[in-house]
Amino acid sequence: MSFDAERLAQPSLRTLRAYDPGHDLPALRKRFAAVLAELGSNENPLGPSPQAMEAAQRAIGEMHRYPDPRAGMLREALAEKFAVSAACLAFGNGSHELLMLLAQCFAGPHATVMRSQYGFAVFALATAASGAKPLCVPALSADDRQAPLGHDLEAMADALHDGVRLVYLANPNNPTGTWFSHDSLRAFLRRVPLDTLVVVDEAYGEYMQAPDLASAWTMHAEFPNLVVTRTFSKAYALAGLRAGYLLAHPSVTSVLERLRESFNLNHVAMTAATAALSDTQHLDISMSRNAVARDALAGELARRGYRTLPSQTNFLLMTLETLADPIEHHLIERGVVVRPMGGYGLPGTLRISIGTADENQRLLEALA
Repeated sequence: MSFDAERLAQPSLRTLRAYDPGHDLPALRKRFAAVLAELGSNENPLGPSPQAMEAAQRAIGEMHRYPDPRAGMLREALAEKFAVSAACLAFGNGSHELLMLLAQCFAGPHATVMRSQYGFAVFALATAASGAKPLCVPALSADDRQAPLGHDLEAMADALHDGVRLVYLANPNNPTGTWFSHDSLRAFLRRVPLDTLVVVDEAYGEYMQAPDLASAWTMHAEFPNLVVTRTFSKAYALAGLRAGYLLAHPSVTSVLERLRESFNLNHVAMTAATAALSDTQHLDISMSRNAVARDALAGELARRGYRTLPSQTNFLLMTLETLADPIEHHLIERGVVVRPMGGYGLPGTLRISIGTADENQRLLEALA
């Protein structure tokens, strides 16, 4: 009999697909040289803070040393930023790792993990990896003016039962870009039992500017079962270094520390992230520039007959009247990379990152 490790895998993993990173970007960069417009990964086109770059360069000289396993300097900086005890923080190789770790620690075959339809893909991966039962609640209608295809928090609250140990939310949400209000989240949290953890992924939290939006963490004193995950990959433009963190009750972080991989946050990443936090001017410029460019791009797309969903992120979800694959292929042949969302069950959509002025213009010209 031939060997096949598939038979040895956990049952919950046998039907699971690996995380799809999208296109083979190194190959496309080689093909198109310097003219490739990369609008598929939601990166900050302005790049990192100069202070973060300088700090990273200095840290490279110490790469023969193991990093601080407690991420002391970054922990101190974030504790000051959020005015919390250092014990409320945990760190990961991007927020992806932390989302997986939460399910490993607090779910399992005995538990149910709830998420919203069209929520971040890692939620389903984390659920399957833990062996938990998935509960996917249908999203809002595409015609909903407030949050098309976004989380239906009322329906999620109605679907809660004794077996739900973990709820994953994303605000703003990837891949739709839509959001739910602070008041809506508070109303939802009031209906969640204390022994159910609610994880709010705020990977795009720095981009939030809508008056009804605020970080979920401002409610942590009222809801100790609340967990907020964040990353330095998006607004802080440190995607290549993979630095993420979460804020939670100290009893939650204490459990995570038992399973967290040792030295999971490298020295260059934590050094650059600490420096990036202190450069508020660079962050403000990035966020302001993104908001202006996002609104301008949405307007130009609308003038060409393309509909985009409202967004509080650094991307737009463009909805089409047909399958997105032919248009995506058309763009690729012209050196413009966007992200089709068929894997999310949205085959008639393309997710478009906000790029430089030149990249955005190339997208518009290619669509024409």
